[in-house]
Amino acid sequence: MTWTGRPVWHLSEDELKSYPKPKSHISQFTMPLTGHCLCKAVTYKADVDAPIITGYDHCDDCQRQSGSTYSLVVVVPKASLTINGPIKKWTGTAASGNAVHRLFCSECGSPIAHDPDGAPEIIALKGGTLDTEIKKTLKPEHEIWTAGKLPFCQEKLAHPHEFMP
Repeated sequence: MTWTGRPVWHLSEDELKSYPKPKSHISQFTMPLTGHCLCKAVTYKADVDAPIITGYDHCDDCQRQSGSTYSLVVVVPKASLTINGPIKKWTGTAASGNAVHRLFCSECGSPIAHDPDGAPEIIALKGGTLDTEIKKTLKPEHEIWTAGKLPFCQEKLAHPHEFMP
């Protein structure tokens, strides 16, 4: 997904504000996006009309961090997000060589988001931590890092990306 010839995660904060939000990413649910960790010590709110991207991230790091075959990610402008509660951060290195900061609840260990230095204007919330009524409305359309997709994952979304676009 590009706009003005650049991937959406390379847009400035002002460009993100005017970026046309696809209505298919989320059904008729009232924003903002809110969620919490398993123990509810960490809560968050993203003041957005809709996510920039909703999709599956199949990279090895997301598989390991989620303990599953992929991570459901809901990408929002970083400036729209407020996180409250005890956060622990772990920093790793993406395939690009840039740092990726993974945010967890320091009490229960639930993953909350990943924050890539390579795309400083955005943050990827972990979709499973959204409030139940909100996550039921998500409509993932993007698959990121299909090069790492496990062979038994048969679902195919509308917009596959072999690597990070």
